[in-house]
Amino acid sequence: MNLFYTPEINAEIYSLNEEESLHCIRVLRLHKGDIINLTNGKGNLYKALIIEDNQKHCVVRVVETFTNYKKRNYYLHIAVAPTKNIDRFEWFLEKATEIGIDEITPLICKHSERRTINIERLNKIIAAAMKQSITTYLPLLNKEKNFDEFIA
Repeated sequence: MNLFYTPEINAEIYSLNEEESLHCIRVLRLHKGDIINLTNGKGNLYKALIIEDNQKHCVVRVVETFTNYKKRNYYLHIAVAPTKNIDRFEWFLEKATEIGIDEITPLICKHSERRTINIERLNKIIAAAMKQSITTYLPLLNKEKNFDEFIA
């Protein structure tokens, strides 16, 4: 099952962004008439039919919608200090997303060596992990906070 992240989907006919279109048409070699799955990252799963197979703007028609797909009855929020080696923190975000974390807050502690993070890059990693694990909920990545501020 292929899952495409479409955070702004709101109509029956939808055009994938250029990155998702390229992945759909060029990498996966899907064509007009194929069925794909979309998510908005808020729990909705859309089954869609490809009606235009263009690498720059693949157009799909939503044929079925599932709301609150695999919704859990609990909420997980984790606060963690980014490591000096950013690869380890990125790996953590990937695995946390795969197991179903709902919210992540990076903490800046007294002895933290890394005090800034690239939120945009980390959100891309989280979105890729969400698609890979076929979940429809995108975890919320908060801006980094000081430990004392978070505890208060």
